Amino acid sequence: WYKKAAEQGDARAQCILGFCYDKGQGVTQSYEQAVEWYRKAAEQGNANAQRNLGICYEYGQGVPQSYEQAVEWYRKAAEQGDANAQCNLGFCYHKGQGVPQSYEQAVEWYKKAAEQEFARAQCNLGFCYDKGQGVTQNYEQAVEWYKKAAEQGDARAQCILGVCYHKGQGVPQSYEQAVEWFRKAAEQGDAQAHFCLGDYYEKGLGVEINLQKAKE
Repeated sequence: WYKKAAEQGDARAQCILGFCYDKGQGVTQSYEQAVEWYRKAAEQGNANAQRNLGICYEYGQGVPQSYEQAVEWYRKAAEQGDANAQCNLGFCYHKGQGVPQSYEQAVEWYKKAAEQEFARAQCNLGFCYDKGQGVTQNYEQAVEWYKKAAEQGDARAQCILGVCYHKGQGVPQSYEQAVEWFRKAAEQGDAQAHFCLGDYYEKGLGVEINLQKAKE
């Protein structure tokens, strides 16, 4: 059905068909075919396809790697309000990939995505406040954004929030709260959180000393 609709020019079907080729779902995996269908949909203004085509260019999947092309397609999707693309565009500005490096522009795009409850952007925006990149340094604001992302299940944000509680940075110092967030992140396989949790069990910070758990 998707292929028929896609061949008839339906942009949403073209994007879905591109995704099927991208992930090898129901068809033989092919980045080249994915790009072909994403491009057809993207040129019709489909924001999901524009963002996915940007990802293909960023990682050189099915096309020669090009940050400039990635930025071009991310921007088209971002300007249509696609939160994922806004976050990706923000990251390009953060790192100066395909655009002149600008923390201010990074913050602007992270903010647009973060306000749409996009967890990765919330975490990145927290990091900007944490380090004073593109905004006035503010630990309380950093924690606010980390917490929003962490509560949505973002493992990186959960681990960083644990560190904030450990240091008492932007929040009252609490080993118990730190353990709670390290545990959530570790359960998702976050390596740094695993290390921090092991350290806590070894030293008895916020938990009883448990050398068996420390080794785990």
